[in-house]
Amino acid sequence: LRYLELLNRLRSGQSTIEDYQLLCTRIIGNPKLQASLRQKPWNEAPILVFRNTLRTQINNRAVLNKAMEMGLRPMLCVAQDYFQGKIIDDLPLRKTILELPDNKTEHLPGYLPLVPGMPVLLTENVATELGLSNGTRGIFHQLVYEESSADIQFQDKNFPTNTKFITQPKYALVEFLNCKLDSELAELQAKIIPIPISEQTFLFDVKELLAENVAKVAKINKETTKILIKRKALPLIPAYSMTTHKSQGQTLGKIIIDLVMPPGPIEVASVYVLLSRVKRLDD
Repeated sequence: LRYLELLNRLRSGQSTIEDYQLLCTRIIGNPKLQASLRQKPWNEAPILVFRNTLRTQINNRAVLNKAMEMGLRPMLCVAQDYFQGKIIDDLPLRKTILELPDNKTEHLPGYLPLVPGMPVLLTENVATELGLSNGTRGIFHQLVYEESSADIQFQDKNFPTNTKFITQPKYALVEFLNCKLDSELAELQAKIIPIPISEQTFLFDVKELLAENVAKVAKINKETTKILIKRKALPLIPAYSMTTHKSQGQTLGKIIIDLVMPPGPIEVASVYVLLSRVKRLDD
């Protein structure tokens, strides 16, 4: 009850010092807190954050840790990016575009680390009538892909040297427990759905990659430095960590929240969205 009252006050911008003190009793590292993040249910609780870049870093680390625990070679799906119908092979350009946060790429990630049993979120509507829409949670089971002729190495500092880079995925087999599909698909267990590659286009400004004098000339001549990129990738992201935006409307079992606000104007609504994903202080 105290927690629900706290949420009501927060929603109307009337939080008290007692509300703050109540939240402080749940800070990780508090000696009175008997919860261990290494044990269930807390080791499966999603970490809710404000920023996309932080969410991506936490997710990447969590997937790599799970792969290590399971003794598996890390697996990384790499998006295929095209400009004017041709695949981008200019390395600096390719790397920069792959590293863009997915809120700049129509929600198709450049890099998607995968390990069997990990939680994932759909990033677009696949079949809303079956309950497979943007933000739906699932469990990743298997990736079906073509072996590329050359074992492409991307030497990305965020991933270990033994990472297997997959550039030609076909589809991912994902289990959606709340899927409304009555019968199981041929040769698949119930609730396991193949999620195919998706295609999106987005604009990217190459200004930062141009030499300073070239960028200036473009500006003087009022020439656009934006190019249209077509991306093919799986419409999935890991769900160990989620942003405020993605967690909206979801009721979750247990959650870990990063309440450090990003720079800029503070939005109380964002804090309320995170804290109201659960109904009890103990969660």
